[in-house]
Amino acid sequence: MKEGLSDFLKTAYEHGKVRDLKDAFKEYPVDEEWHKGKIENILKENNESYNFYEIGDIVFVREYSYPDGKVGNNHFFVIIDQDNTAVPIENFGMLLSSNLDKLKFKANKLLEKDETNNLHKDSLVKTDVIYKIPNEQIIFKIGIVSYEKIEEYKKSFYDSLKDKA
Repeated sequence: MKEGLSDFLKTAYEHGKVRDLKDAFKEYPVDEEWHKGKIENILKENNESYNFYEIGDIVFVREYSYPDGKVGNNHFFVIIDQDNTAVPIENFGMLLSSNLDKLKFKANKLLEKDETNNLHKDSLVKTDVIYKIPNEQIIFKIGIVSYEKIEEYKKSFYDSLKDKA
């Protein structure tokens, strides 16, 4: 395990709860999201560019790029932690989904849309798995969630580990 990781990330790794980004797209297909993974459905007001992201940022992430430069599937994530010892910085996020039917799962937490997070629809945050998100996979930032929400999501993550024990 890498040195310099937060206790939260060490716990996530120890329990096998850190996954590659591609797994998020399999479990929560973009076809089920309001944006359908299409950047043009989101970009109407967002033309800002960021190279640096922080814990609490809600970001639009691409799964892959085709050789001709076209973007494949895209999804929203909230950055929950970072590994600042790696270059480039590696982000760790929790997936956001507008498929509220999945709120029936205890680890999924409601995130209501507001002026701070800039979501178009109420969404859920899947708190039982952490996904590795390289900076180059992030297309743009759309909003933020509070430090208190991040702590709530981390607590829910720890609770999901206890439920499995």
